[in-house]
Amino acid sequence: MRKDLPELVAYAHELEMYTNLITSAIGFTRSRALELKEAGLDSVQISFQADEAQLADAIAGTKAHSRKLEAARMTRELGFPLTINVVLHRENIGHLSRMIALSEELDAQRLELANTQFLGWAFKNKEALLPTRSQVKEAHAIAEAAQVRLRGKMEVLYILPDYLGDRPKPCMNGWGRRFLTVNPMGEVLPCQTAGVIPSLLFDSVRQHSLQWIWHESPAFNRFRGTEWMPEPCQSCPQREIDFGGCRCQSFLLTGDAANTDPACSLSPYRNQLTALVENIEQHSITPPAFTATTTHTRPIHFRTNPKGLPVRLAQPTAPSRDRISTGG
Repeated sequence: MRKDLPELVAYAHELEMYTNLITSAIGFTRSRALELKEAGLDSVQISFQADEAQLADAIAGTKAHSRKLEAARMTRELGFPLTINVVLHRENIGHLSRMIALSEELDAQRLELANTQFLGWAFKNKEALLPTRSQVKEAHAIAEAAQVRLRGKMEVLYILPDYLGDRPKPCMNGWGRRFLTVNPMGEVLPCQTAGVIPSLLFDSVRQHSLQWIWHESPAFNRFRGTEWMPEPCQSCPQREIDFGGCRCQSFLLTGDAANTDPACSLSPYRNQLTALVENIEQHSITPPAFTATTTHTRPIHFRTNPKGLPVRLAQPTAPSRDRISTGG
């Protein structure tokens, strides 16, 4: 965890902002938790890969599951509201009922069940991670039943995978409408994965104010609103609801971030996505990609650190760094 988190939380608290620590729980010790509580931290979200250590540690690439359990229990002991986040993919989606049970045992107030969004390194590993349609159908039914059973006790949020839906999600509630991300280099992005779009230049807080970047920078204005949209988005009654879907996904699947997201059934590029999904299902391999010995029976691609050594892909949709999210 970065050393200045308490200072960041305290300043956000002074501004009457709601702060939520999103963490892998590695480094989230009791002493750090107490520091953050004193600084005014409002809530904690911890990511889990599975319900049991053998699979969870294999997916994470390190023995982290027991530490996550300890951190979750400590979070509740200290009085923080607890959210548990599970990124679902082919290897852990069959454990959904047990993940729900574990979240109840840990006294979580919110459980986020988010199917992998295939961006970044997840896109490179989509053939190994994309669940089958039958897996998604079964998981959907389990999540819906849990939502009814746990209403008033624990909020259960289930997010369907874009690749298997008919309508795109309003990524970040629209480009440059509500969210921004400042990366470690100081560059400001409309979402955390926007750097995948090579045609965009993202300005830095070292050269410009956040106010200027938000209102004036070309990158934030490129896909803001609806004027940029091609057909069928331009005349679609859903354009102010889904905002044309995900720009990063459009780029990765079609080569142009301005194209209609293929996750939409009306997209001219829908057939490309359909063919991709069908090909993955037809050539799916039965043995798991992750095993207790971390031996891969399905090809997994890893990023490489500066020394040229492979780095395990921990969480399919996001880096494992801790981060603070704030809300007004």
